[in-house]
Amino acid sequence: MFGLSKPPEFNVLVLRDADVVAHGIRQALATATPEERPGLEAAAAVAERAAAASDAELRARWVHERLAAAGHEGPVDSVQAVKTLRGEAPGLSLLAAVQLTKDAAAHRP
Repeated sequence: MFGLSKPPEFNVLVLRDADVVAHGIRQALATATPEERPGLEAAAAVAERAAAASDAELRARWVHERLAAAGHEGPVDSVQAVKTLRGEAPGLSLLAAVQLTKDAAAHRP
């Protein structure tokens, strides 16, 4: 039909700053006292693991967190999960919600 256009698709943008945090911790290690080193080394390892996570893993974590916050306990790729996710993220299209829940089912936390 003329004049009717598809609503804009909701795009999920993954923002990363764990690499910046890891770099800052590594810089702090350079001047750390012997007492500070073990804690900073552990923090650097955590930050580096976070920086290594793929975009798909980060999106899956976001979906799992939204569903958990809403009290959803069923399968993450169910119709109810899609409805719950769309309720938690107004503006999220049906197509995007379905794809996100499928991806989240493939990347369990």
